[in-house]
Amino acid sequence: MRSLFTAPARAASPSVTGASPTPSPGPAAAVEETAREVADVLVPALAVVGGIVVAFVVATLVSAIVRRAARRSTVASDLTRRSRTALRAVLVVIGVWVALLLSTEDAEWRRAVVHLLQILLIVAVAWLVGTLAFVLEDAAVARYRVDVADNRHARRVRTQVQVLRRLTVAVIVVCAIAGVALTFPGARAFGASILASAGLISIVAGLAAQSSLANVFAGIQLAFTDAIRVDDVVVVDAQWGRIEEITLTYVVVHAWDDRRLILPSTFFTTTPFENWTRRAADLLGTVELDLDWQVPVEPMRAELVRLLESTDLWDRRVGILQVTDAVGGVVRVRALASAADAPSLFDLRCHVREGLVGWLQREAPEGLPRNRWETVAAAPPGAPAAPPEPRPTTGALPAPGRWAGPDDTVQVAPTSDSRLFTGSIDAIERSQAFRGPGQDVIDEREQHADDERR
Repeated sequence: MRSLFTAPARAASPSVTGASPTPSPGPAAAVEETAREVADVLVPALAVVGGIVVAFVVATLVSAIVRRAARRSTVASDLTRRSRTALRAVLVVIGVWVALLLSTEDAEWRRAVVHLLQILLIVAVAWLVGTLAFVLEDAAVARYRVDVADNRHARRVRTQVQVLRRLTVAVIVVCAIAGVALTFPGARAFGASILASAGLISIVAGLAAQSSLANVFAGIQLAFTDAIRVDDVVVVDAQWGRIEEITLTYVVVHAWDDRRLILPSTFFTTTPFENWTRRAADLLGTVELDLDWQVPVEPMRAELVRLLESTDLWDRRVGILQVTDAVGGVVRVRALASAADAPSLFDLRCHVREGLVGWLQREAPEGLPRNRWETVAAAPPGAPAAPPEPRPTTGALPAPGRWAGPDDTVQVAPTSDSRLFTGSIDAIERSQAFRGPGQDVIDEREQHADDERR
């Protein structure tokens, strides 16, 4: 073995080559070099593992502290549930980054890895901020209950929170993308050029996305002007339903037959629609019937009162029967009833309509609508006109508000049920609501108009 190492040395003696001999590395030097290479790989790996372990330990401690606080606070409980994974991701990225900076020297591969960790940190921080924003929004919604009778303010807050949540997500995503892009030197130069020409680009972008921006601003307007709220009952394009969801660009209407109408937000800012729960949920409903002129109105009014008293759908505010028209050979009878909400009102109208139709068929068939044709024979010239045939009478006509029953007894109907705007305190208040602004306001408008003409 020694000859293998000494023979080349003789061949390269100074007398032959004229150069000094180069000592070859021994086994100890090779082992040392290998150990150095292993250490260069193993030390960063151990440092990264240590950073990950420390990150998990810190995350566990923070979760334990927040979990203990969550026993007394629902906000802390929601914070623990939502932000646990995002917090661990942020701490792991920071731990790996610090471990690499402390255990390695500056090199090309380290700069690439650090750049990747920087991007991951931006994404993780955006994720964490998003979860924190969701926790705050959930806390705002939890303060207002929607499972109570008067939930108008709660529905308004929930609508605004939904819009703000989507807006928050959009802003966080845009900021995260911008932060990631700015980590590249070329993107920073490109961003500076964009800022320099921001005026022209904003004009072009505004013209290109005019409809989209209009929907976004319309969605924000709907959320904060209180035109509609989530769970409002509306009539849109002759479709009856409720507001199921409000976003920045569209509104989802849940129709009564379980269809979903997807309408742009601008529809509700530019097109008239009906909101049945704008100020209150109680409503008035009508049932109109075209009947014959012989229909007994007072007994029909008493039957309406009986029908309303027999159902729990009626909220006992309004129950009125009126003759609203009498032309074209028919008498139009309108039954007006009130209910606590729109679904109850629909069932109440059906109940009243079926009851009145059944009562007409049983008790007053003469009131059913019919068509009449009468043939009149021409009298001979010069002949006297025939006297009118006497009508059979069974007694004096009943007074207003009375009618003759089947046994010729006179029955009395409550006359106050025929009034909508007079006759009771509620009717007078309803009448005052529709009287207009008052004479003083009208005089002021007339004076203002005279001043403008002058």
